[in-house]
Amino acid sequence: VTGASFVVFNGALKASSGFLAKSSIVEDGLMVQITRETMEDLRQALRDKKDFKITCGKMDAGDAKEYVDICWVENEEKTSKG
Repeated sequence: VTGASFVVFNGALKASSGFLAKSSIVEDGLMVQITRETMEDLRQALRDKKDFKITCGKMDAGDAKEYVDICWVENEEKTSKG
């Protein structure tokens, strides 16, 4: 689990890169590079207020994957106050 001050979603990852998605820490935030298709799905999930999971890593890496979970919460006491 990584805490971040901000998240950047970059929809310019090429499918030919061999990655499902890539995540990296930049300064005190998180940058997630995703394909254009995943960006469209993410935008729709945000509009619909639905949870969304992004699988990061190489396409052929087997079980060695990272996940970026976007979750809507009911109780704001459990979220970051910053």
